Amino acid sequence: MLKTSFVFIALLAAVGCGAKKEGPQAAKAADPIAVKTAVAEARTVEKSMMVTGSLQPDEVTTVSAEVPGRVVMLKADFGQPVRKGDVIAEIDPQELGLQLERVKATLAQAVARAGMDPRTMEAPQTTPMTRQAAAQMEDSKSKFENAAKLVKTGDISPERYTELEKAYRARQAAFEATQDDLRTQLAAIRSLQAEVKLAEKRLRDAKVVAPFDGLVQMKHVALGQYIKENVSIYTIVKAAPLRLRVDVPESAVALVKVGTTLAFKTEAVPDAEFKAVVRELNPALDNRSRTLTAEARLLQNDGRLKPGSFVQVRLITDAAAPVVAVPRAAVYTVAGLNKFFSIEGGKAVEHKIPEILASNGFVEMPAGTVPAGTVVAVSNVPQLTTGAPVKVQ
Repeated sequence: MLKTSFVFIALLAAVGCGAKKEGPQAAKAADPIAVKTAVAEARTVEKSMMVTGSLQPDEVTTVSAEVPGRVVMLKADFGQPVRKGDVIAEIDPQELGLQLERVKATLAQAVARAGMDPRTMEAPQTTPMTRQAAAQMEDSKSKFENAAKLVKTGDISPERYTELEKAYRARQAAFEATQDDLRTQLAAIRSLQAEVKLAEKRLRDAKVVAPFDGLVQMKHVALGQYIKENVSIYTIVKAAPLRLRVDVPESAVALVKVGTTLAFKTEAVPDAEFKAVVRELNPALDNRSRTLTAEARLLQNDGRLKPGSFVQVRLITDAAAPVVAVPRAAVYTVAGLNKFFSIEGGKAVEHKIPEILASNGFVEMPAGTVPAGTVVAVSNVPQLTTGAPVKVQ
């Protein structure tokens, strides 16, 4: 038993001596990591926010006929271009033409009855009836005036004088009636002239013309179909210049004014940025969304852009905001974590940032991360840890 205890103690002593020999090797300092460095710079960047918008056509209209009838011609179809003033549809004009001829015949009768020259259509001062009535009135007037002299001398009786006076008044009323009839005829002629113009217009309206240069978005009727007046025939879109309509949040209303240039992108052309200038602003915010609608015109027409496209608009909130930025090579991303290392006292110090805002080869630092002039590592960044000794190359 005594011998066993002695052996155990000897083993413990040997182990203790061995631990003392290995201690200096464990305490040996690690070799510094060689890194290249750069300096965090004070720079100015453009601050912006993204809002949504959509592209709208410059004009959209529904073309219809102002007269009823059967469609006898359709010139354009879906997606085809139309030119301003071109006849793109026609209603059967036969009935409208007959109506015009009937009104013209009625006008010719009225003109002949009034004794007007159909070539000049000058309003006459008199007609045969008015001249006849005027002659009869003058004859009665002469007899009445003579009777007025004779009744004073007693050459005619008062009764005869009264009869002549009544006859004169009757002739005078008949003359005035013919003048009224002439004015009535002239008014009727003017009314018939207006009806002729209206019938001519309805005949012209049988031909439907394009109101502007554009594209047919939809054709609503078929050839041979009978339609009533004001029934839609085509929907025409004027796709250039496009309008950009954007809803600006209340917090950014002060950033958008008439004349402001907006930059936007669309998924239809992901590799390009387009610009538009604000031309109109809604005078009031929407009560529910608390946004202000702004409308802008594109600076250049681009066939790749289509009406109805959804776009992302970049609103510049600060054209030259002061920031501190480090070279892009200084930031290391692993497992969704972005970090960089500053060099302080020959050792690496880790700094984490939530997202990478990079431009022109530099990454913007969140406010208060590091001051300008801070030395940061730009090489061997994945090998660094907080407190690791470094050697600046």
